[in-house]
Amino acid sequence: MKTSKLGLDFEKVDAARAAASEIAASVMDFAAKRTTTSVERATLRMMGVEGADAEGVHWVNRVVDSPTGRDLLAHGLSVPFADAVARTGMDASETARAVAAGSVEMAMPSGEALEHAVAAAEDLAADSFRRIRTQRSRRQESLAELGEGERPLLYVIVATGNIFEDVDQARVAAKAGAQVIAVIRSTAQSLLDYIPEGPTTEGFGGTFATQANFRIMRDALDEVSREEGRYIRLCNYASGLCMPEMSCLGAMERLDVMLNDALYGILFRNINMQRTLTDQRFARLAAAAGGFIINTGEDNYLTTADAAKSEHTVLASDLINEQIALRCGLQPEQLGLGHAMQMNPWSEDMFLKEVAMAQLVREVFPGCPIKYMPPTKYMTGNIFRGHVQDALFNMAAVMTDQGIHLLGMMTEAMHTPHIHDRYLALESGAMIRQAARHLGDEIEFKEGGIVRGYAAEVLENTCALLEQIRREGLFDAISRGVFADVRRHMDSGRGLDGVALRADDYRNPVESMLSLMAGVKGE
Repeated sequence: MKTSKLGLDFEKVDAARAAASEIAASVMDFAAKRTTTSVERATLRMMGVEGADAEGVHWVNRVVDSPTGRDLLAHGLSVPFADAVARTGMDASETARAVAAGSVEMAMPSGEALEHAVAAAEDLAADSFRRIRTQRSRRQESLAELGEGERPLLYVIVATGNIFEDVDQARVAAKAGAQVIAVIRSTAQSLLDYIPEGPTTEGFGGTFATQANFRIMRDALDEVSREEGRYIRLCNYASGLCMPEMSCLGAMERLDVMLNDALYGILFRNINMQRTLTDQRFARLAAAAGGFIINTGEDNYLTTADAAKSEHTVLASDLINEQIALRCGLQPEQLGLGHAMQMNPWSEDMFLKEVAMAQLVREVFPGCPIKYMPPTKYMTGNIFRGHVQDALFNMAAVMTDQGIHLLGMMTEAMHTPHIHDRYLALESGAMIRQAARHLGDEIEFKEGGIVRGYAAEVLENTCALLEQIRREGLFDAISRGVFADVRRHMDSGRGLDGVALRADDYRNPVESMLSLMAGVKGE
């Protein structure tokens, strides 16, 4: 029998999860009938296409945007591209350049040539899959050998704009106790419909996410992991208009955590919902194959909506995200489902309600690491008050056994944190984690009290919301502003022109290989 410090009615939890499962099934059925330019680009990358043109645009973009690329999008490009490789005798990258130049055209083969092309596509992707398996094994071996320290894992960001300066800051943070290093992307990279090529040294509010930058930071964190005697996890983004490609690159370069949310790009970046959810299906197959943790973005909802009134939307979205992820082969231990401490610090019993929400999320998702985001909405630039707010947040995280703890910075709302800001945040997080290590084990919440009452109210509202979304559909719910008080519509937003309904003869052997590796049946 399940036990609960909150006295939860687990029949209601089961009902909420069942409604979320139906919602997720509908969304995944919708996505499985479509493809996108970014799905096809990710497929070509997995088949070995490398390099970029003189303008820095990757060859996969040029292939997809070529006349035959656009004509064949609905049929899938992996098979006609593999056929072109076989016909020309060139390798994948050379063939991509020739297709981009117009000297080679792609065409969908038929009959025996079709079966040969499918086999050729699988052969072209074999090296990428071997690389992903090797990277998974290296992660598992490193964690077994070095461990990663106590949870919640202390998670900090670097965001200089220069990958080499990021490395310096990451090393300092790791030596100060950080267990997860997140490289923040340059502002608005999620809206770029291509991934820059090579190492980058100029960014805006962050550093461009590129395959080379992933590799540079991974190598640096492997080195500092050996020095510190504990494995340091690397985090970046699998979101935006290049979500599937980012996820594949993350799997190949051994990222350990990637931000990947069902709704964030729709709500906060105005990316078309058809594009985002179709892209996400492929991206999560790659995440499952790569074995990394995904962080979801519900923690951001309460930056635009009132936490006291909208906590149930966070839990509802967590449940939908969970069910979508499970359908893509992700395991519970890979689900860093998001929530945040965003109540007004001057509101009465705010801390009790925040603890109630954190404990509720913990109990609803017992097998997941859970990502807890610090206060940002009510940070004012008063660094002393901010440090106190972050300390309360640190205490709530330890009390409720959170898995991934995104540390707050006292200089939030002022500037990108300096190294010494991160040091103070790490010191506070580590001190409170040590001082209150077993506090959660000692606490029970009284029946009829504030904590249990607030958690029960949030769960009740979550059940009602999910039942409503189950009836109307997720797309309509988003359109009326259910999440984050932001309205988006089915046919609005960026990237819709990159979505295509799959033709009857659509083939994607790479997707099938990802599904097999992710343990997803029927793909």
